[in-house]
Amino acid sequence: MRADRLVSLVLLLRQHGRLSATALSRELEVSTRTVLRDIEALSAAGVPVYAERGRHGGFALLPGFHTELTGLNHDEALALLVAGSRRGAQGFGLGSALTSAMRKVVDALPESHRATAAGAAQRLLIDPDTDLLSRRLVAEEAPDTVVTEVRRAVFAGHKLRIHYAAVDQTPKWRTVDPIGLVTVRDQVYLLATRSGADRTYRLSRVLAAEELPESAQRSDRVDLDRAWLERSTRFRTGGDLVTVLVRVNPAQREELVETALTVRAEEADTDGWLRLEVTFQDPRHAEWALWQLATNAEALAPQWLRTALRNRAAAIATCYEVSS
Repeated sequence: MRADRLVSLVLLLRQHGRLSATALSRELEVSTRTVLRDIEALSAAGVPVYAERGRHGGFALLPGFHTELTGLNHDEALALLVAGSRRGAQGFGLGSALTSAMRKVVDALPESHRATAAGAAQRLLIDPDTDLLSRRLVAEEAPDTVVTEVRRAVFAGHKLRIHYAAVDQTPKWRTVDPIGLVTVRDQVYLLATRSGADRTYRLSRVLAAEELPESAQRSDRVDLDRAWLERSTRFRTGGDLVTVLVRVNPAQREELVETALTVRAEEADTDGWLRLEVTFQDPRHAEWALWQLATNAEALAPQWLRTALRNRAAAIATCYEVSS
């Protein structure tokens, strides 16, 4: 751990030229006393770091100190920097490791590429916190201690004991055989088996986790893409699946499709609107999705959905009646 911190300290000084002990402690997430001890260790190891006193002083490296690693061109470094801006590493509890790795990527570039690659990466934004309608996209996060313990068990191939809070159920302890971790739209899922049966757990609902010493019962090789596809398909086709025939304004088609599970059929209606046959997870899901579209969509069937939407609209109208 300290060796990685010392490397990060050198890279920070190389990239910024001069930094105060306070700035270094903030970047490295340690105390200023630890930074001073690390500076002494670097000096003792022969790294030419020196202190500049005064209001704008700090620590810096002697000019010319450089260990250039070749092999990365501009576009390769840009690809790594952009990939590093995605949130998967945060979800897997690797945020600090990612920050350290990105410093090393920038430092590995030849001098002629360093500034342009870092500047180009600033021109690309991946998965912002809000969409165009200013709706905040809040990711559900699990405690770092939980993520770290789960990740260790996954990589080590050990059994895992989790305290899991399923929806509308009292949290219970479960012992599972972890297979892998998957991140989808800022949600992280643990793919596992329990007593031989496939199980999928949302990591944000894991209240506590404990890696066990016993080996997990799992194959040495895994295709996570295929495993996720199979599980998501079973999820979409399970439960109280309902099929709805709906007319929708073409401008709101994508909004409808994003909330539905599947689109079974689609055709243009005579008035320019679209007529779609879509499926939802259950009746509550269908009613919610159509209600969000207001007058931009009309449920044609089944009748119970039309009745539910009409009753909801009537209740709203009654609430806002103008008293005489």
